[in-house]
Amino acid sequence: MKTKIKTYELILCALFTALIAVGAFIRFDLFSVPFTLQFLFTTLAGLLLGAKLGAISVCVYIAVGLLGIPVFTAGGGIGYIFNPNFGYIIGFAVGTFATGAIANKTASPSYLRLLAANFIGLLIVYLAGMVYYYIICNYVINTPHDVMWILVYCCLLPLPGDILICIFSAVLCKRLIPILNKQRKTELI
Repeated sequence: MKTKIKTYELILCALFTALIAVGAFIRFDLFSVPFTLQFLFTTLAGLLLGAKLGAISVCVYIAVGLLGIPVFTAGGGIGYIFNPNFGYIIGFAVGTFATGAIANKTASPSYLRLLAANFIGLLIVYLAGMVYYYIICNYVINTPHDVMWILVYCCLLPLPGDILICIFSAVLCKRLIPILNKQRKTELI
């Protein structure tokens, strides 16, 4: 059965695509590690839009960046696939899908379900990012790093900030999901 994306859903996807792009340039240092707000907006996309629409918004963001529009933190273009951090961007798409699938099993997910979905999405982003970082550095661009360095630099240092993002987005979405559900019901009338 084919389902069509409604205008309202298309607008939400476009909004989150734009927010993810903007989030790439909102940068701050936390615990001596530079952070962007991309993970926050990809998590919110999964929680608020659901698995399918959230992943679509991230995939559109990726497509726009690979087409050459500089929406990634260090530019854009097809050559960006050789940037060691591109694995995190791939992880955003898969993580957003998983976050949305877990969180939206019920119409009104509990705070714990939202938090669990966020942490599973974060795990997916980290796994994709670290594996990609390791492969690109060691086998493509010839800047070798061992597994321990990857674990510390790509996981342990950013982890406290990303845990805060998981908690913040769960609290925020617990309040926003009922509002969006009400709006969706209005769209159906």
